[in-house]
Amino acid sequence: MTQPTPARARHCRDCDGFSVVHIDTGTRQTDGTRHTTPVTCRTCNGTGTRRSHVPAAVRSGK
Repeated sequence: MTQPTPARARHCRDCDGFSVVHIDTGTRQTDGTRHTTPVTCRTCNGTGTRRSHVPAAVRSGK
């Protein structure tokens, strides 16, 4: 018997699924490692996926 294929998550169009990145500031800490700053995607708020843009009336079947 065949199994249903799970729905694929829709990636955010702005970050392409990479919702949090660390940007190198160019400075080094005292132990020699680089200092990075985490930046979160503003569109998806760090989830990496996007919501479907189907109007509420279509989702409810009206």
